[in-house]
Amino acid sequence: MSILEIKGLTHRYDDRDLFVKSDLVVNNGEHIGVVGLNGAGKSTFINIVAGKLVQDDGEIKRAQNLRIGYLDQHATLDKNLTVMEYLRGAFSYLDEINVRLEGMYAEMADKEGDELDRLITKSSRLQDILNDADYYDLEAQIKKVANGLGVNKFGYESIIGNLSGGERAKLMLSKLLLEQHDLTLLDEPTNFLDTEHVDWLIKYLNGYNKTFLVISHDTGFLNEVAKTIVSIENGTIRKFSGNYEQYLVQREILAKQYEDDYNRQQAEIKKLQDYIDRNKARAATAGMANSRKKMLDRIEVMAKPTISHDCSFDFPYIELNSKDLLIVNNLKVGYDRQLIPDISFHMGSRTKLWVRGTNGVGKTTLVKTLLHKIPSLGGSFIFHVAAKPGYIEQDLNFSNPNASAYNVYLDAFPRSSQKEVRAALAKVGLLGDLAIKPVSTLSGGEMMRLKLAIMCNTPSNMLILDEPTNHLDIKAKAALKKAIANYEGALILVTHEPDFAEGLCDEVFDAKSK
Repeated sequence: MSILEIKGLTHRYDDRDLFVKSDLVVNNGEHIGVVGLNGAGKSTFINIVAGKLVQDDGEIKRAQNLRIGYLDQHATLDKNLTVMEYLRGAFSYLDEINVRLEGMYAEMADKEGDELDRLITKSSRLQDILNDADYYDLEAQIKKVANGLGVNKFGYESIIGNLSGGERAKLMLSKLLLEQHDLTLLDEPTNFLDTEHVDWLIKYLNGYNKTFLVISHDTGFLNEVAKTIVSIENGTIRKFSGNYEQYLVQREILAKQYEDDYNRQQAEIKKLQDYIDRNKARAATAGMANSRKKMLDRIEVMAKPTISHDCSFDFPYIELNSKDLLIVNNLKVGYDRQLIPDISFHMGSRTKLWVRGTNGVGKTTLVKTLLHKIPSLGGSFIFHVAAKPGYIEQDLNFSNPNASAYNVYLDAFPRSSQKEVRAALAKVGLLGDLAIKPVSTLSGGEMMRLKLAIMCNTPSNMLILDEPTNHLDIKAKAALKKAIANYEGALILVTHEPDFAEGLCDEVFDAKSK
């Protein structure tokens, strides 16, 4: 049974067609992965389905009384609530039923006969709803889900205003799962989860009997939870049966077929246009030219095949040979309180270190402390005097979001010629209009490519990368992994993706909460 029908969906963004007259049916109980290249329109599609964005054209029919839940990681939470109070809000509808039920019980004291029987029947139905929902044991239900996502590690009595961004994200995801919506929309749900919590989420979603749509750059996660794939490409929305790996096989065949069809159509359009241009001015052939013009006007022109521009990264290395590139002794990191137990580790000039752990535990705080962006709370660390680290931060912030990628790069390297800037951006896949659009209009993956382009012109002997893959598509992620593998210097890599870290790092530091 379908719960969502999309007909003729058309939407433009930044003078570009994301979807054109696209159709899609979502059935009850389907587990769907939404895929597409950076900027293809995945998040826009989810927002349209959620009703948070109005499409330019087309019809979206939602089943009657369909309850839709959306993981909005930018939502504002009441900072004064405790964690448990916020999670308890997932069951507010049951609280309302309970209030009505208690009112009926009070009313029964003054009723008799048919009126009393009516109240007893009605209250019995409400009581059954509460019993079926285990209303009187809600805390156990809440903790079963929230513990799986690590909420217990920062405490149910914690005030939301004191939580980190990663902790708030876990909290919002926990509540969304507890609400058991008919259709749940998840946009990058694993971005703030560590490995053990991703594993828990995979098992939970595989046992979920309702419908969900999920966007994720973590292809391992997507392959595990999605039994159907919805692909957004070439201005169309297409549905594929099977998991992500099975989709890739089907997509390759269809992409080649689409490219061939597009090229054939373009050749036909050129042929017609050439004939019209040659013959429209001659009286003897004007009629035939007009006939060809009508044929040309009737052609529904195919969208140009979507291209994920190839990219490559190459991080310039400054030679340094030392057993003591970085020495950390009993380092205490945090803001108003220490987040991680005292930290000690030793890196040489070839050490590749994977920093892993629960999101919100303090991995980024550790990195920022080492880079002197925030002060330490105690202990010590010392870099080799010739150490020159290159840093990519997790947040996609730019000092001037209205500047173009071209100007952001030029600001970093003011002596670069126009040709050099264009070449550097093209190397990471920022070609044509992408180079001159405001960075605020770029996708997350395109912003990260810009940051990496700057790093590719910044010599270093140590890379410090904080969740660099969060926004990258498959092609860019593979190119980044290759560049890191070829890099001769040291590495501190913060990532929640084991598949990315494995094969790159030879040492692991587990960040655990104090």
